[in-house]
Amino acid sequence: MDHFLREKSVESKPCRLVYLPFWQGAIELCYTRVHRRRDRRVCDTGMRESLESRPMALLRTLMDRVTRRVAGASAVHLPLDWFAYCGIRLVDMVFQCFPINVNLRTARWMGSIWYRIMPRHRERAIEHLRLAYGPRMSQRQRERVALASMQHVTMMAVEMLFTPRLINEWTWPRYIRLGENMRPGLEALLSRRGAIVLTGHYGNWELLGFAMTALGFPMVAVMRPLDNPYLNDHVMGVRSRRGLQLLYKKGATQSAGDVLAAGGTLAFIADQNAGHKGQFVEFFGRKASTYKSIALLAIEYQVPILVAYARRVSDGYEYEIGCNRIIRPEEWTGRDDEVHWITQEYTRAIEEFVRQAPEQYLWIHRRWKSRPKEEQRPLFDSPKAGT
Repeated sequence: MDHFLREKSVESKPCRLVYLPFWQGAIELCYTRVHRRRDRRVCDTGMRESLESRPMALLRTLMDRVTRRVAGASAVHLPLDWFAYCGIRLVDMVFQCFPINVNLRTARWMGSIWYRIMPRHRERAIEHLRLAYGPRMSQRQRERVALASMQHVTMMAVEMLFTPRLINEWTWPRYIRLGENMRPGLEALLSRRGAIVLTGHYGNWELLGFAMTALGFPMVAVMRPLDNPYLNDHVMGVRSRRGLQLLYKKGATQSAGDVLAAGGTLAFIADQNAGHKGQFVEFFGRKASTYKSIALLAIEYQVPILVAYARRVSDGYEYEIGCNRIIRPEEWTGRDDEVHWITQEYTRAIEEFVRQAPEQYLWIHRRWKSRPKEEQRPLFDSPKAGT
């Protein structure tokens, strides 16, 4: 876009039009001063400074934004992010007009459509089920579990819109029941000596955090910030108002240690791929890269690790919360490789509750993406094997 600004001289220079080109994405403001005959009208100095400051301020703002965008800075809020945020809030508003269980039936239908129109996700889920169960699960069973898994994901996405409103210290018993194995976990949290709560991409992992805060156990969840800054700010605000504080993964080790040292509770989703530098442990009989930081924090601060879950128990918004494993400091003390042992133990506990309801696991999640050095070929080229 081409702009014209009127320039006024300080030293008795006349007014003239200055051409400001904007082309090929480059932002460049060019001022020129041309001496004219002194008998022309002298422009006011204050007016010149006022006119000149506005384009210069615009230039600095635009150049700063362009520089940050090129550098990949997340602080640049692009219009597309804002429109996406508005679209999500609009969908949220529409869903809030109907009862939660009606919306869950709609979400299940949406999951069926997702399964049929997204072959890449469908085939990935089926392949992961083949790697996990091998010949013990037929092709038809894999397809059925993959469909149910993708339906469960869409249902959970809708539940996330309702959970902050439906779950609090007075209403949680309407939708949640505590499993028999939850009592030891609650006793460990009541000690207020610090604890780490783990879960996987299973059931409704978001509901687990809200339920624990509703029970009176404030938690600090370690997470990666969302790519959309507007949506990220909204999610952070909703969770914090319900007592669930969030801690970003990047640079979280020191802050996480402060939480544990103060007797607080940290929450992790512990079945995420940790890359080639992670700790490789067995998950469904396959090597899976897992983060070491959880074990390192538990060892340093001598706090127990609780492996918990929130499992759907009906087609509606009804869940059971349980804790199927507590790893205490005295169990790992004196072992040859404490980090590996702890990581393997909680990974085995996650596998245990996934096996009880495999349709509630996120099978499109690339859990076995990274491979150990000793494997010479990609995992997905390996022959079938059962567990």
